Amino acid sequence: MAPYFETAKSFADVPITVDGVDTATFLLASTDFVNMFDLLGGGVFAFVQNDLRSNIAGVKHRYQVAPAESPTLEKLVTNECNGGGAGERHGTACLVRLLRGLWFTCEALRNMQQDRNAELHTCFKRSFDVNLKPNLPFLIRPVVAVAIRAVPHRQDFYARITQGGSHEKFDNELTKWLAGLEVIVLRLKAFLVEGGYGRV
Repeated sequence: MAPYFETAKSFADVPITVDGVDTATFLLASTDFVNMFDLLGGGVFAFVQNDLRSNIAGVKHRYQVAPAESPTLEKLVTNECNGGGAGERHGTACLVRLLRGLWFTCEALRNMQQDRNAELHTCFKRSFDVNLKPNLPFLIRPVVAVAIRAVPHRQDFYARITQGGSHEKFDNELTKWLAGLEVIVLRLKAFLVEGGYGRV
């Protein structure tokens, strides 16, 4: 059986057109990305996964409520915020938090690839300080900081996540995933700020 990372939907394969980022494919790639961390077992990344899953569910709910008006994430947001959401912006708020969480994870994993000597918790701490800490309530920050210390050692992470597959192949695929995610996040960050819909 092929390792999970070889069969999961990659952010590199999410279609982007002049209308925006394809909603359904983005949700599938996000779900597959979050599920990959189940391979680490024991809820090691539970603090990240629970938040991401909750926000995926919020965006998915909005998509299911108005699929014809939400083929892209940009259209989902504009439809919800311009009268199609009955005054609520729950889907948009979930998208902002989802992008923030994905960006945090993306930067941590990219840091892991670039600094081959750093342990995983160091990579996640660096990303947390820059990407999440400023957006979290003061009382939550120490809880997340402690959870970050519980992430596995680099060697254990690679062994579990590759499921016996090639570490080099995983690194190559991960590089594509992260590059695809970066394109999506940067595009949506600009869109959200320009429209006054939120800040990632």
